[in-house]
Amino acid sequence: MTLAVHLDGITKRFPGVVANDEVTLRVEEGSVHALLGENGAGKTTLMNVLYGLYQPTDGRVVVDGTERDFDSPRDAIDAGVGMIHQHFMLVDPMTVAENITLGNEPRKWGGLAVDREQARREVAALSDRFGFDVDPDSRIEDVSVGVQQRVEILKALYRGADVLILDEPTAVLTPQEVEELFAVFEELTAQGKTIVFISHKLSEAMHAADEITVLRDGVNVGTVRGDETTREELAELMVGREVILDVEKRPASAGERTLGVEGCVAEDERGVRAVDDVSFDVRAGEVFGIAGVDGNGQSELVETITGLRTPEAGRIVFDAEEITDWSRRDRIDAGMSYVPEDRQERGLVMPFDLVENGMLGSQHRAPFARSGRLDWPAARDHAESVIEQYDVRPPTADTTAESLSGGNQQKFIVGREFERDPTLVVAAHPTRGVDVGSIEFIHERLLDLRERGVAVLLVSSKLEEVQGLSDRLAVMHDGTIMDTVDPAAVTEEEIGLLMGGEYPDGWDDRSAEERPPDEVATDGEGR
Repeated sequence: MTLAVHLDGITKRFPGVVANDEVTLRVEEGSVHALLGENGAGKTTLMNVLYGLYQPTDGRVVVDGTERDFDSPRDAIDAGVGMIHQHFMLVDPMTVAENITLGNEPRKWGGLAVDREQARREVAALSDRFGFDVDPDSRIEDVSVGVQQRVEILKALYRGADVLILDEPTAVLTPQEVEELFAVFEELTAQGKTIVFISHKLSEAMHAADEITVLRDGVNVGTVRGDETTREELAELMVGREVILDVEKRPASAGERTLGVEGCVAEDERGVRAVDDVSFDVRAGEVFGIAGVDGNGQSELVETITGLRTPEAGRIVFDAEEITDWSRRDRIDAGMSYVPEDRQERGLVMPFDLVENGMLGSQHRAPFARSGRLDWPAARDHAESVIEQYDVRPPTADTTAESLSGGNQQKFIVGREFERDPTLVVAAHPTRGVDVGSIEFIHERLLDLRERGVAVLLVSSKLEEVQGLSDRLAVMHDGTIMDTVDPAAVTEEEIGLLMGGEYPDGWDDRSAEERPPDEVATDGEGR
């Protein structure tokens, strides 16, 4: 076995934190290796050491049989290591060829000018060599996210990368684009390239990787073959105990409409229309899911519903009352809970302790306020109850929010919002950044709310999650709802096409009478 990468006993310490603790990783040349683990497990830190963004506190980095001492990413690139980050580093107005060759452009006239035609030819040849369907003349702002990712890969290959690191590469892709990416992996490894990809998705790691290494709390807890393991085994390695992965729920007993969104139009911060004439209902005792690739208007829609953004047109109705112009506080008082997408910006006041954060949004009323004064013992009791029920660590109410890991911040927010005794819960990515065991627990609590007759609006970029929990599922693309479907009667491939803005074959030909009732949008305009 020839090793492309050997990380030997890597330890990386930050003030007060050991991010990697004597981690050893061996990656075979020409293979796909998945680095699996929850947020905070140390995956990205370890790869940042390999890429030269961090220098290890202890341990050795060996690439292609040679021990390396990377002081910067430039050193790693020179040694044949490239990294494709989760958030692409591309210049939107520039062409594919210009982005790929940026900083390394071929020159002409004795080096006085960029040879753009030569750059275009080199990029086209590189794309053809690896079987990529990429037009060198397309502008980045005009191509899909999947194509942008291939451009990032080509950029690394253009600079001579033999080892490619991809950080959460499927996070912004449709299911079809994920399959295309894995086909790219096969083409790259067939030509001798080595791939390490960071993930927390069990099924994708099993599908795409030859070997899978699991990190937990900064420690390598095992390496297994992708074709010889199970989701259950990987989940147990990640969490340290047995985990029930499949969502089990009884049929919904949906009641009257709790939330109505009628012809909603909203703009983003740039003044661009992000939500375009969206209508749907959420009923008591059901989970209404919204699926879609991040950035297709879900965030703006949720902010409009929760009172953080004013719609340009349309109405929001809650419990038969129009609340379009209501404040955020009024909506909370009326029974609307909200798990925000950005926990640090929208969910917590980071310097505050958990007693203070636990009563945010309700600090003006009972049980936290009496006769105009705060009841601190009641606030402490509430915070301690949330900490205990939702397994927030460390289990200390005096802990500040900023001192918690991202996953524990998320668990505290979820607990605070679920325990408000709401009639409507708007949950945007409620399991983002929490471990597999906590995901299981949060799913159970969402379904408990549903059983109690609470209306739940669930927005998630995790297709498996939103499809498994939802009773009805809307799919958003480019600010509009493509369709509302029965998640049990639709395939992942069909949802993926809708997420990409396309209808499956024959989809438009079905009349409303031919489709299951739950598959028809409540406004009667299902396609």
